[in-house]
Formats: sequence, structure tokens, C-alpha cells
Amino acid sequence: MIGTITQSNLHLILPSKVSGLACLLIEHKGMSIVDAIQTVYASQLYQRLKMENTKTWHLGPAALYQELEEELST
Repeated sequence: MIGTITQSNLHLILPSKVSGLACLLIEHKGMSIVDAIQTVYASQLYQRLKMENTKTWHLGPAALYQELEEELST
């Protein structure tokens, strides 16, 4: 049975989201793994991602990366 994502268990899926974003930053921006992970954790996107009520965690890697790209370009 698939459980419901709540604020109390959202932390279980965040590492895979961060990892996916970091891999895309490495691939597209040539960042080191450390810089890529730090960039994700320092972003406003991550602030939204870690809040269940924003439903940002529903987005796939491409959509999340696009949002991060927009944030980094401003």
C-alpha cells in the first residue's frame, strides 16, 4: 500500500529530489558535486520543496531543474 506524503514523512523523498537536481547542475553547469548540492540546499526552490503544502515535491527532475534555473538566473 502506498502511503500518503505528509510534512512528517516528506523528508524521506527529499534526498532523491536533491540528488537529481545536483546531477543536473553537474551535467549542465559543470559544477562540482559539493557546489551542486550546496546550491540546491541554499535555493528558494528547496525551501518550497521541503514544505509539503506547496506540493513542489510532486514535480519531476526536469520541472524542478527548470525552476532552479529560473531562480539562479535572477
